[in-house]
Amino acid sequence: MLVDGKWTKSWDPYQKTSNDGSFVRQISSFRHWITPTGDTGFVAEKDRYHLFVSYVCPWACRTLMVRRLKQLEDYISVSVVEPFLTDEGWNFGSYPGADDVDPFHGFKYIHQLYTHADALYTGRATVPVLWDKKLNTIVNNESADIIEMLNTAFNHLTNNQLNLRPKDKLTELLDLNDFIYQEINNGVYKAGFAQSQNAYQRAYENLFSALDVLDEKLSHSSYLLGEKISEADIRLFVTLVRFDVAYYSLFKCNKKHIGEYEHLSAFIDKIIHIPGIKETINIDHIKTGYYSVKALNPTGIVPVGPELAVAI
Repeated sequence: MLVDGKWTKSWDPYQKTSNDGSFVRQISSFRHWITPTGDTGFVAEKDRYHLFVSYVCPWACRTLMVRRLKQLEDYISVSVVEPFLTDEGWNFGSYPGADDVDPFHGFKYIHQLYTHADALYTGRATVPVLWDKKLNTIVNNESADIIEMLNTAFNHLTNNQLNLRPKDKLTELLDLNDFIYQEINNGVYKAGFAQSQNAYQRAYENLFSALDVLDEKLSHSSYLLGEKISEADIRLFVTLVRFDVAYYSLFKCNKKHIGEYEHLSAFIDKIIHIPGIKETINIDHIKTGYYSVKALNPTGIVPVGPELAVAI
């Protein structure tokens, strides 16, 4: 991580742990906002902004999904890092599907973007990063903020009126978002990076209880809020699509494969077939990335399987 702008130690997947051994996720630091008018300092403009992402990271990939659904490919450019984390975190390189260097400064590491934006930055250098090419700085590194911005900030330019945060269902959506985050998105990490048996078992039980709830919910509708896709679906999808290839075995979330859930697996298949969504998923990067975490897989061997119930 970075301390006062200096790289201080090798990347640590465990971030922070509570007294009972539970995994604690870092809070994002850059929280600026893009608006149509730019009243916050960042105005929505074509080709002004750039996303730095990893195909491994579910948080980063939900920004790619919203970018596609909102037809922002010509408005926001993208760079992809290599799938494995080095001793200095996310890096650019020659791995297939990744970009060789940061296109604006020639940087090799994501952490160099952070110190370029803030010379005394302290914290982890995470993805996604939403970059402002005009001001040459980070706008935001919180994926929840980024997908909310992309949902509306550019509508006046694209005329794309898809609303992933419908006002008439906003309370239900926010409750779902919190539930999905606590028990599923972060739930797999709470299980995989638990430092005590009790913490692991609690996360495991909460995770599969939540999956049961959402499988039942999807038995009554195409999507979580009815017949139209919403932000909650995107938040759920990015974890589900990684589950059988990574979380089931590596994170010890091995009660059931997602392929064994009738409605969750149908849900994955439905979203995969939305035009452009498949291009936001790279199973090779996902498997290579997760199985490169030496704390969980010291040999670095990447499994050949499994055969997936839904073709990706």
